[in-house]
Amino acid sequence: MTRRLVLAVLVCLLFGGVMAGQASAATFRIAVGVDPDTLDPVQMTTTTVANMVDYVVETLTFLDQEGKVRPMLAESWSVSADGTQHTLKLKKGVRFHDGSPFDAKAVKWNLDRLKDPGVKVPIRAPYPIKDVEAVDASTVKVTLTRPSAPFVSALSWTTAGIVSPASADKHGNEYKNIVYPVGTGPYVFKERKKGESITVTVNDKYWGRKPTYDTVLFRIVPEAATRESLILAGQVDLIILPPVADIPALQRNPAVKVLLAPSDRTIFMAFNTTKAPFNDPRVRQALNYAVDKSAIVNSVLFGAADVMDAPTAPSLFGYCKQGAYEFNPAKAKQLLAAAGVKPGTKVSFIHPTGRYTQDKEVAQAIAGYLREVGLEPVLQTMDWPTYIKTIVTPADKGNTTEVHFLGWAPAFLDSAQQMLQFLSSYHPPAGLATTFYKDPKVDELIVAADSESKEDKRKELYCQIAKKVWADAPWIFMYVQRFPIVYSAKVRDVGGIPNEKFYAIYARPTQ
Repeated sequence: MTRRLVLAVLVCLLFGGVMAGQASAATFRIAVGVDPDTLDPVQMTTTTVANMVDYVVETLTFLDQEGKVRPMLAESWSVSADGTQHTLKLKKGVRFHDGSPFDAKAVKWNLDRLKDPGVKVPIRAPYPIKDVEAVDASTVKVTLTRPSAPFVSALSWTTAGIVSPASADKHGNEYKNIVYPVGTGPYVFKERKKGESITVTVNDKYWGRKPTYDTVLFRIVPEAATRESLILAGQVDLIILPPVADIPALQRNPAVKVLLAPSDRTIFMAFNTTKAPFNDPRVRQALNYAVDKSAIVNSVLFGAADVMDAPTAPSLFGYCKQGAYEFNPAKAKQLLAAAGVKPGTKVSFIHPTGRYTQDKEVAQAIAGYLREVGLEPVLQTMDWPTYIKTIVTPADKGNTTEVHFLGWAPAFLDSAQQMLQFLSSYHPPAGLATTFYKDPKVDELIVAADSESKEDKRKELYCQIAKKVWADAPWIFMYVQRFPIVYSAKVRDVGGIPNEKFYAIYARPTQ
């Protein structure tokens, strides 16, 4: 404890002065691990960044804390019998932060931009939009290219966030790249200091419930131990992903509260299946046998995860248990030898730091297991923007990745979005299927499952996909991560949503 107090004092000295002076009772301070790669809703790639944008930009629907779809900017909706047309009734009297009206024309502009192939949209696949019609000022009709059972749920994700069309050529914004988001949310974007912080201020004219805090300050703090020290020193009010080894001590500390929020995030090591030797499924299966996932969960994550037994998390509709790749180094060596992989083969292995629970430590543990079966992993750590840029480089544009550490948390609790990771039309730059895995039968099944309206049939299709993907092993299937949130005991009304978003917009002092 003494060492922790010393560290807390050092952190106070390091981050004090101007930053500490800016904080007040009217400011809620949050420490996150990654610097945003973008603030443009349609370009979202990660939940942590989406959490920040959500303070400013709202969606047509939203997920409540039980994961159920609820109305937000759309008050109600209906679906045609063939599942291809969605009619949405919009909330009236809402205005964007710049004073322009939120109406059907604004929604059409945003959804047209979402489907525009000239705009970078990494998570476009859940939105098979063919046409958008502004029927009247408060009614929008969306026609899809095909039926999509989870479409209304997909509208709750930040990618479908609604920004002011009038702001598209202001504040440094361009149609193809929004750097200063202007939404309808409870907070207004104020400033961003890259690598340091993002500040939002309360929207005094907000259409809904007004938050308690005048300002929310997001601090960019990649190291988990530093985030923990900041919360213990009272320098911030909330952190996500503390050092998991310290969770028991934090739970005993009366100065803070710990929420082990539910999560649908699967953590995996993605193989670039276009590059030898990882274009051979025997090699990919071998490395699944090479890694002791249970040992990593217990010794590196201190039990804050569950070993994967399917390509999806159990919380998702369509989950279908497949069993396990047991820890079997002898079998791993046998498969590697059969595939012609020689001992001492170097493997490029890149990973982020500060994005996932113990990501750096987990990567190092996996590297150790790969060495035990004769490979030579070459580890490289990257900050989040550089990392994302690297892994989404198209296969024909110089992508040199071999193995990379990634997590995937579907925005809504349905296997539809998880299965995008195995859809060939979702390869970069069209999407985030960074393994470049391709199987025509899997492609066919994924589209069929997304279009099917009968739940039993959808479940059956997802089981077929899971069986095939599990055997092909485009990932080292690691674990389903839990989502630890630590916040000051001086605040309340903090929660978590099952899609790994924290819920603190309406946090308030306990007294």
